[in-house]
Amino acid sequence: MGAAFRRPYVTFADYLAAEQSSDVKHEWFNGAVYATSRGTPEHARLSAQVVWVIRNSLSSECNVYSSDLMLYVAEVQLSTYADATVVCSPLETITVKRNGKSLGEGGTNPTVIVEVLSESTERYDREEKFAYYRTLPSLQEYVLVSQDERAIEVFRRPSSRAFTAALPGARWDSEIAHTGGTIAIHGCAIEVDAIYGARD
Repeated sequence: MGAAFRRPYVTFADYLAAEQSSDVKHEWFNGAVYATSRGTPEHARLSAQVVWVIRNSLSSECNVYSSDLMLYVAEVQLSTYADATVVCSPLETITVKRNGKSLGEGGTNPTVIVEVLSESTERYDREEKFAYYRTLPSLQEYVLVSQDERAIEVFRRPSSRAFTAALPGARWDSEIAHTGGTIAIHGCAIEVDAIYGARD
């Protein structure tokens, strides 16, 4: 997270109202608002490629959303944006209205969340943010895409330990694949090189 731009407590409704007119995306965490860091061109390229490859690999029952979809994690009072989100059931949202007008809505039932790692956010994505995401009952997989090397890592909720895996400190199974390899995302074999494309 970056530096909070407003104190004291910001209500979720006020955050959504401000977000509608902002040129920069922000994260809302239990009343504090943080500007998100701007991505590199490579980050933007990988994010777009992830959406395209996954969309063309998964069944029609799943929808793939870009980083424009706001996610809302009720358990920890977090509103944020992932680089890609897969929802394999009807999208559920939280919608906030003021004077009859929608201030915005956030998705609440992601099946798969994808984050493209960057130097400034990798620790947060791997630790705190992953812990927050794990409280989402619908989440089955968390995918990390490296910018530093051709490497895709998938964390999976163990089906045999579904209850304990939902706890913030519980361990999820993980798998990593590199150049020339494939990795399963929601049961589909995804080629690592298809995500990274022809560039080195």
